[in-house]
Amino acid sequence: MNPNERDGVHELFGFDFLVDEDFRVWLIEVNTNPYLGMPNKYMKEMLPKMLDDWMKMCVDIIYEPKIV
Repeated sequence: MNPNERDGVHELFGFDFLVDEDFRVWLIEVNTNPYLGMPNKYMKEMLPKMLDDWMKMCVDIIYEPKIV
């Protein structure tokens, strides 16, 4: 998704899956603008951790974080 092959370019996608009664996993859709709200307790705990990990993978390797 980086047609100009620029360095340091990242994009966050949201993948929606469904697990049926036979435990088969189906990809429903891929969102280029995923909802980052916190509608429940699980998301309230998981979302900040996910975004922190994403920043470590994408930004910290380019700009070393300052330890204060």
